[in-house]
Amino acid sequence: HRWRVIYFTEEISASCSSTPYAICCAKLTHEVLYQAFLSSFSLCVCPDNTSLSVLVDTKVVLACPPVSLTNVLIIRWDINLRGKPSCARAYRRDNNETSERNCTDERISWESRPDLNPALQIGPVATTHEGYYRCEVATQEGNFGLGYHLQVSVPPEVTLFRGSNGSIVCRAAAGKPAAQISWTPPGDCHTVEQQLGNGAVTVQSTCQWEDGQVSNVSCSVSHVTGNKSLSLDLNQGVITLEFPASALLIILYVKFSLFWVILVIVGCSYFQRINDCR
Repeated sequence: HRWRVIYFTEEISASCSSTPYAICCAKLTHEVLYQAFLSSFSLCVCPDNTSLSVLVDTKVVLACPPVSLTNVLIIRWDINLRGKPSCARAYRRDNNETSERNCTDERISWESRPDLNPALQIGPVATTHEGYYRCEVATQEGNFGLGYHLQVSVPPEVTLFRGSNGSIVCRAAAGKPAAQISWTPPGDCHTVEQQLGNGAVTVQSTCQWEDGQVSNVSCSVSHVTGNKSLSLDLNQGVITLEFPASALLIILYVKFSLFWVILVIVGCSYFQRINDCR
């Protein structure tokens, strides 16, 4: 059977390369197709790939080529993740059989029964799910394929705070891909990036303005997952950042209490002296 599979595969591939269409006119038995799919032979599937970016912790559904399921013989998903063995999921329609090889991630599964919907579901999506996913469908009329280069986006954590020497720092931490930082009004700025692995990047921009020339600054962070803007009042920034309202109330309460304690002590001493004089 293996020799026959190789023979048929080479013959079909040769005929497929001579046609500009995705349909290859070849008649194969179910068994030859099934053995070829399980042996990782590509049966005349003309390339059709797309890039897809999804947000982390969401769910994504990857569809197979739009082929009538009544004509389907075999459906196969090939999953190639970074640093992991290739995973394969297959469905054979003639005996309604499913099989898989090296598939250990429970977050990757058929969305439904493959005889009703052969789409693949991933959820919740993690950065470890980045890779190449391909669905190959074998029919009596020909074979079709659709591949996805999946990338996962992670929103950065944005903070705005005072740095040293009167500088203001805007930080977009652990974003994937890297965020872009801009300032209003523009200042004397220096931006650095720190690679964290898995494509995550922390971007930090430090700016300074001439004393007294600017009273309010805004940091705008642009990212594929959404944009965010933070502002800081330079005239009140020191009080707001270093002494929040709750801390100020505590300080005022302590000072007021000490004032009354001192006043009572002084009053008692004064009246005691008056009584002693009598």
